[in-house]
Amino acid sequence: MAEMYDNPNTIEKTFDQEFLSEYLRQAQWAEMVELKKIITEMSRKKRQISILDIGIGNARIPKHLSGIKEIWDMVKSYEGIDNSQNCVSISNRVISETGLGGKVSARLLDAVNLDKADKRYDLILVTWFTAGNFYPNNFPFESYAKSSKRYDLSRNEKFERIFRLAYKHLNPGGEIVIGSAYMDNDGTRKKQEDFYRKCGMTIITDERDSFTATKERYWSQRFTKERMMEYLNFIPKDKISFIPLDTYDYAMMVRIRK
Repeated sequence: MAEMYDNPNTIEKTFDQEFLSEYLRQAQWAEMVELKKIITEMSRKKRQISILDIGIGNARIPKHLSGIKEIWDMVKSYEGIDNSQNCVSISNRVISETGLGGKVSARLLDAVNLDKADKRYDLILVTWFTAGNFYPNNFPFESYAKSSKRYDLSRNEKFERIFRLAYKHLNPGGEIVIGSAYMDNDGTRKKQEDFYRKCGMTIITDERDSFTATKERYWSQRFTKERMMEYLNFIPKDKISFIPLDTYDYAMMVRIRK
């Protein structure tokens, strides 16, 4: 994942609202609407909440929330981590320019090393399809396009490790929110492929795969509810809920309660 966001040209495109597809913009808008509802709901139990943002990107979430005083007053602290130094640098610039440094911070940290963090949080965010970018370490990007064997995703140890660690770092009564995840169907696959080609990438997967990957080492997984539950099998099923973000089975939000 870091390889993609260490390319300045790709960063500029994926953070540019005008460049994004309408489907991506709609998912971004819908997850923000739901996120504000969740923060409001949580603040009724605890006046101010602490937030960890895994994959802070360009600090889009805190920048938007800070413009809504009623919502922002509910946030005690907002920490962001990212495995791309370029994203951390962009976020810190935004934080400085918007005067958010008293409440918001961003630092370089890969989520697989979240066990190095010594804090707990009320709300942990993994927004805007980031959860689908946690690809297995042994995925053969260089040879996959020529292989007839498909990659088995019945397990994704990196995904499971990150969310086990995140769950461990929740305060009692806290939540993890997967802001948006691609839904696994052919229509979504084609929309993914169209966007990555628009970014100038070369697709190395096809309709047999439940993820889209590119020669440039970009990966984005699609999920069914069943697959998501399998990956999160260490969490009681009644603590996991799904929110559709559209009416055409493109994206869903996942709420995980502790």
